[in-house]
Amino acid sequence: MTTSDRNTKKPWGGRFEEATAPAVERFSASVHFDRALASYDLRGSRAHVAMLASQGIIPEGDAQAILEGLDTIDAEIAAGQFVFEPALEDIHMNIESRLRELVGPVGGRLHTGRSRNDQVATDLTLYLRDASLAARRGLLELRRVLLERSREHVDTLLPGYTHLQRAQPVRLAHQWLAYTEMLGRDAARFADAGARLSNSPLGSGALAGSTLPLAPEHSAAALGFAGPPRNSMDAVASRDGAVEWLAAVALCMIHLSRLSEELVLWSSAEFGFVELADAYSTGSSLMPQKKNPDVPELVRGKSGRAVGNLVSLLVTLKGLPLSYNRDLQEDKEPIFDSAQTLRDSLLVMSGTLATLRVDTDRMRQAASDPLLLATDLAETLVREGVPFRDAHEAVGKLVAHSVREGLDLRDLSREQLQEWHAAFPAAGSELLDLEGSVEARNAAGGTSRARVEAALATLEEELDREAEALGGEAS
Repeated sequence: MTTSDRNTKKPWGGRFEEATAPAVERFSASVHFDRALASYDLRGSRAHVAMLASQGIIPEGDAQAILEGLDTIDAEIAAGQFVFEPALEDIHMNIESRLRELVGPVGGRLHTGRSRNDQVATDLTLYLRDASLAARRGLLELRRVLLERSREHVDTLLPGYTHLQRAQPVRLAHQWLAYTEMLGRDAARFADAGARLSNSPLGSGALAGSTLPLAPEHSAAALGFAGPPRNSMDAVASRDGAVEWLAAVALCMIHLSRLSEELVLWSSAEFGFVELADAYSTGSSLMPQKKNPDVPELVRGKSGRAVGNLVSLLVTLKGLPLSYNRDLQEDKEPIFDSAQTLRDSLLVMSGTLATLRVDTDRMRQAASDPLLLATDLAETLVREGVPFRDAHEAVGKLVAHSVREGLDLRDLSREQLQEWHAAFPAAGSELLDLEGSVEARNAAGGTSRARVEAALATLEEELDREAEALGGEAS
């Protein structure tokens, strides 16, 4: 078959006499995006043809010729020499057509006992397994960056916020460690999603298997799966693994978006807590003084794409009867887009966080706002036996008075404090201390130095275990 022959496509098989309409070819073609599955399609085909030969379904010599042809195609794709023909619709038909050019009619034996339905499902499952590993590696690197930056800033104090209002003082390390918790759960979700992609769809055929004596367990083992399909209809029709993976990406991108939002706020003149490195910032086309936090802004914006991709696939699936329907072709573009978006976002966020400058003085100045210690005053009364609600009300009234009069809570004498509640045991200067406030929160998950340093040690151990697991899975 020549290249010109490949450009003239009839619907698959001998059932049809007329060529596909050009508009239908354009509308249904997917090779412009599913070529991302090329390496997985070649892996699946190698495993399938080896199984066919081992079962005596095709001659050993034909299998060897097919394997050599697949190797040639692999090399052509790697060298950028492979011609992807839109008229051949998808990557699977492009590879099979080129194989028949290389090895002749023998190439037609490759599709024995196989449908594009189980072929596509197998390729996609292999892709998602690798994408899950890639996500975990990217998350590992970002969490390591946060670990190292947190170690630098155990003693850096800043306000913690609720409702974007200053709330209580915290260590910067404690705040960044909050994100390592979120990202750690993301990594676990990718590991979980990858573990559930454990059965090979290959051998399911179009929906009901094959009358040929296939051995799907052989091809499954060759591809690194735990076993063959458990149900042929489910194997070709389900996209649960893709949905789970897209959900994991969407939530991870939401976490990155929240972190990005803080970097955008913190790098503004109004906060002035951090300055992004030049390499991770951009300027203005008009205003020469501007240094814009474009990287975190773009990550924040791209989180919407990840959420949209998840919703897109869910809506595609919701009305589909069993088993395979062509609607399922719409699964791949959201997956490929989310994979690229997540990979790039993790990479640039790691670089942004590794290189940003922290203004520790500006953070400490903001944390020194005495109103951040109002809860400490209330808890002082609790320790004196006052019910918390009563203590809360008394300190609330004291704070309102101090704000109106421009008073610093730390400057109030014991007698002045006792005007608001008789149980105050000392002056404000003795009861309110920035470092003491942070250090006093020594319960599990708290902000004391001991708790934060223990959290850093625990995180380092977790990251070492994750690195070991990824190394084992990647080998």
